[in-house]
Amino acid sequence: MVLRLKLDENLPQRAEQPLRGLGHDVETALSEGLAGAEDPNLLSACIAEDRIPVTLDLDFSDIREYPPGSHRGVWVLRPAQQSFDALVQLILAGVKLAAMERTAGQLWVIDER
Repeated sequence: MVLRLKLDENLPQRAEQPLRGLGHDVETALSEGLAGAEDPNLLSACIAEDRIPVTLDLDFSDIREYPPGSHRGVWVLRPAQQSFDALVQLILAGVKLAAMERTAGQLWVIDER
């Protein structure tokens, strides 16, 4: 299954390469001129492009603001340490889980557990 993901500007752009290497369709907020965009604008772009935003921004975990079912899905990463390797491992954990679980309309908070 190919995932359509958009990496938020708070993630390193080079994190897209491992995902593309696995065959996923990945864009970044920076490459699409969305750097500094308000969260609702980023999510609107993701909805329009049928993409799942991947972010460190806890604001996206507010289900009152971004109710489940109103989007393709949202992945909020919660690494124990903010290193490139830790972030990539969390994203890859999301990819593995997406092969077994439905992502559409879901909020996923992904940590080491």
